Amino acid sequence: MNRTIWDKARLNNGIEMPFLGLGVYLAAAGNETRQAIQWSLEAGYRHIDTAKIYGNERDVGLAIQHSDLPREEIFVTTKLWNSDHGYDNTLRAFEDSLGRLGLSYVDLYLIHWPVEGLRAQSWKALLTLLEEGTCQAVGVSNYTIHHLKELLADSPVVPAVNQVEFSPFLYQQELLEFCRTHSIQLEAYSPLTRCQKFHHPTITSLADKYGQTPAQIMIRWALQHDVVVIPKSADRQRIRENAAVFDFDITPDDMARLNACDENFRVSWDPTNTP
Repeated sequence: MNRTIWDKARLNNGIEMPFLGLGVYLAAAGNETRQAIQWSLEAGYRHIDTAKIYGNERDVGLAIQHSDLPREEIFVTTKLWNSDHGYDNTLRAFEDSLGRLGLSYVDLYLIHWPVEGLRAQSWKALLTLLEEGTCQAVGVSNYTIHHLKELLADSPVVPAVNQVEFSPFLYQQELLEFCRTHSIQLEAYSPLTRCQKFHHPTITSLADKYGQTPAQIMIRWALQHDVVVIPKSADRQRIRENAAVFDFDITPDDMARLNACDENFRVSWDPTNTP
C-alpha cells in the first residue's frame, strides 16, 4: 500500500480528509494542547480532532492561527455534546464552538453520541449548517449499524464520517463493511487502546518483526483497513512516532493475525445498547 502522511480519504461529498490526525481528547487546555498541535503540524499532520467536551477548542484554534500554514491546509473536526442536542440547541452549540475555535468554518462537525429522542433533530440542524457552508462535511460518532440505519431511513444526506472506537482488539468488521457499503468513512478513536495492549504477544511479535513500535503496528493496521486514525498524544516524540507509519506494509497474513486479536475490548464508552 503506497501511502504517505499527505494522503487523504475522499468523503462522500468530495471533501478530502487526511488519513492521519491528532486527537486532543484529555489534552489539557492551555499550553499542552497548543504545544501538541504545533509539534504535530511540524511532523506533517494536517488534521486535528477536538470536541466541546474536551475543553480545549480555544487552544486548538489559537494553535492553528499561530501556525504558518494556510487555514485550508488544516482539517479541523469538532463535535456536538450530549447536552446540546435538539435543532435550535445544535445551531447555538455549533456557533459557540466556532467562536471558541476562532475560525470561520470547520471541516467536519460530528454528533458526538446518538442521544435517544433528540438525535434526529440534531442531524437536521447539521444539514442546515452544511447548507450554510459553515462546516464542509457532517457526520456522526459512536453510531452503531442500528443508529446509522435509523438516520439513513430519514435523511437525504448520508453522513460523511462515523467516528468510533476501533483497534485490533475492537475490530468492528461488520460496522466497517456497512459504512463502506454506504460510502461513510470510518474513523478510529482510541486506536492504541490507551497503551493497554502494547504488551500483547501478537503486537510485540509483529513490532519486532517489522522493526516498529507497538503503536506504529496498531496505527498501520487501521490505515491498511482504509480507516482514518486519530491517535492522541501530547508528547513530542510520540507524536513523531505515530506519524512514522508510511514506510512499511503489514502483510495480508499478519493483518489477519491482527484481525484475530478482536475481543470486543473497549477503553471508552459502549454505544451498543443505546436505543
